[in-house]
Amino acid sequence: MKRFPKLLLKKLQQREASNALRKLPVSKELIDFASNDYLGFSQSETIFNETHEYLLQKKLKVNGATGSRLISGNHKLYPIIEDFIANFHQAPSALIFNSGYDANIGFFSSVPQRSDIILYDELCHASIRDGITMSNAKSYKFQHNNPDDLERIIINLKTQNPNSKTQNPEPKTLYLVTESVFSMDGDCPNLEELVRLSEKYHCNLVVDEAHALGVFGDSGQGLVQSLDLQDKVFARIMTFGKGLGCHGAAILGSAELKSYLVNFARSFIYTTGLSPHSVATILVAYQHLGSEKVAMQTLKSNIQFFNQEKMQLGLKPLFVYSKSAIQCAIIPGNEKVKSIANQLQEKGFDVKAILSPTVPEGQERLRFCLHSYNSEEEISNVLQLLSTFVF
Repeated sequence: MKRFPKLLLKKLQQREASNALRKLPVSKELIDFASNDYLGFSQSETIFNETHEYLLQKKLKVNGATGSRLISGNHKLYPIIEDFIANFHQAPSALIFNSGYDANIGFFSSVPQRSDIILYDELCHASIRDGITMSNAKSYKFQHNNPDDLERIIINLKTQNPNSKTQNPEPKTLYLVTESVFSMDGDCPNLEELVRLSEKYHCNLVVDEAHALGVFGDSGQGLVQSLDLQDKVFARIMTFGKGLGCHGAAILGSAELKSYLVNFARSFIYTTGLSPHSVATILVAYQHLGSEKVAMQTLKSNIQFFNQEKMQLGLKPLFVYSKSAIQCAIIPGNEKVKSIANQLQEKGFDVKAILSPTVPEGQERLRFCLHSYNSEEEISNVLQLLSTFVF
């Protein structure tokens, strides 16, 4: 076997020296405060069985898509389920991608053009930032959840005229990019204010709803629809690996946007499609969002109870403000936060440490993910343990 390159080995050693080396975790039977399975849909035997029955009804006894959707993989479930998703989210169209990462890479690498500008929240997910990096458009980040800073940047850009020396400057489009729930903080932006700014300055607003689907809205539609802003947004990215407990993602937008992505989004064009089973699971999970209100209400009650408990135990100053299923306690230092996470795991609670460089140095944290299947007793116990470990 060839010798491993010294430069790569050095980078691994540097990660290990800073206590930031990532390793694949070993599965343990712990109380779940780590997964994104907010409603327990990934464990639902009912969804599993209904998906199987649906495939039998459609006479689909195949294991794979057999190719990209533009070649042989666009099996008959795709249009059925994309229409369902579009109707559910009150959007003109939906296009399914293999994952949220693929959706963001595909959108941001292809839609903004060389003459365009992307303005994104500084805490946007890596998939968004990777897609922006692949884009030909210029990009600027604005301070997290700070519309004033965003407007300042827009005004500065509007007063500049880099094309003034050309007779026919290319039309410039501004894209404003945010998440409805931020994955490492659990907080939400002021979407009404972002809509106001997008309309005032003629921008296209793009919202990643990965961690809002199944959590916000009467039927788990997400934060945008819960605020009745769906007609004010250029594109929404809905990811199915969290609240729906399955796999894949969809980009919601106009029919023209769907056609454009089919033609130019490389992460859509050059990959094998999802299997019929994966696509059918998405449909059945969506149907359960509309019918299973108990799980969503229990999740909301658990979020409220968690916030009450951390206040009573004097833990509130540690936590980022959040009314979502993601609750994060800032504990600076990789070594310290890993130590506390290990202690909680030894007590039977699966709580993960989020280390730098995933988050900025000094912003290391414990990330608690709440679920409909967590009990109030479990929530109380894990927070009481946390208080003994940090105080």
